[in-house]
Amino acid sequence: MATLLRPDGSPVRALVVDDEANLAELLRMALGNEGWDVRTAADGPGALAAIREFGPDILVLDVMMPGLDGVELLRRIRASGNDAPALFLTAKDAVEDRIAGIAAGGDDYVTKPFNLDEVVLRLRGMARRHVAVPADDDARLRVGDLTLDEDTYEVDRGGIPIKLTAKEFELLRYLMQNPRRVLSKAQILERVWDYDFGGTASVVEIYISYLRKKIDTLGDPMIHTVRGVGYTIKPA
Repeated sequence: MATLLRPDGSPVRALVVDDEANLAELLRMALGNEGWDVRTAADGPGALAAIREFGPDILVLDVMMPGLDGVELLRRIRASGNDAPALFLTAKDAVEDRIAGIAAGGDDYVTKPFNLDEVVLRLRGMARRHVAVPADDDARLRVGDLTLDEDTYEVDRGGIPIKLTAKEFELLRYLMQNPRRVLSKAQILERVWDYDFGGTASVVEIYISYLRKKIDTLGDPMIHTVRGVGYTIKPA
């Protein structure tokens, strides 16, 4: 996956504002793994100070914060002339709450609990549209003759297109981000399915079988089971 940079070549800057310290740290680490420069703030006043000092390109705002909530915070940010794209995080999913966030100048809206990979992907899309340029021209993942394009959601093997469902795509992407690494069912459930997923590890086996039918039938097997450990993908 291509690293996104600011036009001047420096890392994308993101500010995460959430009064849940563990969640803010989780997002800081995930975006840091993207090569971004990330700061966190626990409340509205702290966020306003960080914006003045840090000048973030992307804002991640919790709606339900004591004192100055995320929606009012963004109204103040927009009133100051700052138009950095903003993604709201909230436990509320009512339509009127989404409308309020968008009306305040928000660009996207994710309800808690959320899939961390999905949030990172949405923020990458926001950065690509509003802020950054790719560090190289090729944003595709490749393992052997298998190619996955995150921008177009296209997958092919040896030039033959492969149609995947959204969840199959997410699973394949996670495998291809970690070629030759053995991933446990627990790791896959945590990253590909929501962390509050109430099902069992058998869902991983089912979706691995779906991918094998679509990918391994086009050539030598690429998806392998390491008995008692998990799954890995490697060139045929």
